[in-house]
Order: sequence, then structure tokens, then C-alpha cells
Amino acid sequence: MRGARVSRFFILSSAALVSVLAAGSAEAQVTSREGIALQNQIQQLSQQLQQVQASAGAVSSSGGAAAPAVSAGNSDLVSQLLQRVSTLENENREMRGELDQLTNQVQTQNATLTKQIGDMQFAAQNGGGGGAGASAAMPSSSDSGAPSAPAVAPVEKPTTALELLKSGQAALKSHDYATAQSNAAQALKLAKTPNGKLESQFLLAQSLAGQKQYRDSAVAYYDAYNRAPKSPRAPEALLGVSASMLAMGDKNSACQALEKLDSEFPSASARVKAAVTSFKGRASCH
Repeated sequence: MRGARVSRFFILSSAALVSVLAAGSAEAQVTSREGIALQNQIQQLSQQLQQVQASAGAVSSSGGAAAPAVSAGNSDLVSQLLQRVSTLENENREMRGELDQLTNQVQTQNATLTKQIGDMQFAAQNGGGGGAGASAAMPSSSDSGAPSAPAVAPVEKPTTALELLKSGQAALKSHDYATAQSNAAQALKLAKTPNGKLESQFLLAQSLAGQKQYRDSAVAYYDAYNRAPKSPRAPEALLGVSASMLAMGDKNSACQALEKLDSEFPSASARVKAAVTSFKGRASCH
């Protein structure tokens, strides 16, 4: 009787564990290599649990003195599997958190890129100097004549590549292009992953364009393209090259960048395609 009760408890525990594994697998629907690897491990553990359940069922139906020993062995296996599942779920949660951070960064940079495209279009329409004049006409917070704000406690400077990237993006959004350039350059040196280096390079190009250093920004944008020519950033980087060339008045080079963009990314986003059409008209591309 005791062996039957142990086997029954084990079967119920295993069934609950299979449900946990199935839920964990459903939540881990991501497309990264790490996510796929985690899903495969969870599926393997689920298969092992099913085998254990089958073994426990056989022991329960046969009865006999050997049941307690088999159940004890299976209980050890379940404990190991539970610990492994817990570890995988923690890794999955951490990976999803990093994915959410990158998604937010991409959304912020897309908004900034849209603003810069408009600035470059304005500069190109006014012979390259209008954009600078418009920027100079915008009063900064220090020149607005308002009373200075009380001193605040010093903020710790970012030290990691991710912190520098976030700080640089915030500076870019507030039109502090010099700080954005400095943070991007430091993040580029510290970044360990290809995506981190790509985003840092792209931020560097944006900050240079914001300072009207169009020749340098064109080079930086093309470097970003070369780092990942098949990534979602690649068409935006080529668009940045074209916009920088157009702002310098080099229509031929601008058209070449647009032709490359069209040939390599026929399914680019609607925003990129709209900018390509606008730039082609301004550069008189044939």
C-alpha cells in the first residue's frame, strides 16, 4: 500500500511538472538562438518526465516490494528535473528582459532617426546651411533667460556599454549631440556583442549628423551598414549615408546609396521607402 501511495504521489507531481514545462515553453516563443536552445532543453526535459511517468505507471500496476525502491529513484530524478526547469525559467526571464530593453532602444532610435531625416531634408532643401541656421535659432535651456535651476546632486557617470548607449540615446533625444557622440564612442569600445557594437556605431553616426558633420556621419553610417549588412539597421544606415551626402550637396553619391538600398532591401519599411522617395526627388535620381 505504501508503494502504491508513493507511486500515485509521484504521478501527480510529474503531471504538474509537465504542465509547468508546457507553460514555460509557451512563454519562451522568441526567435533568438538562446531562446530556441532553451525551448529545446525544455522539450527534452518534458520527454524525460513522460518516460518517468510511464515507468511509475508500470510500477504502480505491478505492485510488489520493489515499488518503494523504484519510486525513490524516480523521486530523485524528478527533483533534479525540477531544479533544471527552475534554472531554465530564470534564464528565460532574463533573456526576455534583455529583449525588452533592446526593443525599447530600437523604438527610441527609430524616433530619433525620423527626426534627423527631417532635419537633413530641411538642410538639403536650403543648401546645407539652413539646417544649421534652424538649429542655431532654437534657444537652449541655458540661453532661455529663465532663472537657473537649483543645483542637483551629481549623477554617477555610466560605465558599461549598455549604460553609455542608453545615456547617449537620451542625450541625442535632447539634442546634446556632443555628449551623445562621446558616449557612443565609449560604448563602441566597451561593447562585447555584435549588436552592441552596431547600435553604438549607429548612435555615433546620428550624433555626428546632428552636429552637421555630414562627411563624418556618412562614413559612420556606412561603417554601421558594414557591421551588419543584413540586419534591420542596414537600410536605415544606407539612408543615413544618402541623407548625409545630400546635405553636403553630393547628389550623385546620395543616389548611389539609394540605389544600393533599393536593390538590397526591396521590402524595407514604409517609413524608409517614403524617405527614399523623398531623397530621390531632391537628388534628382534617375
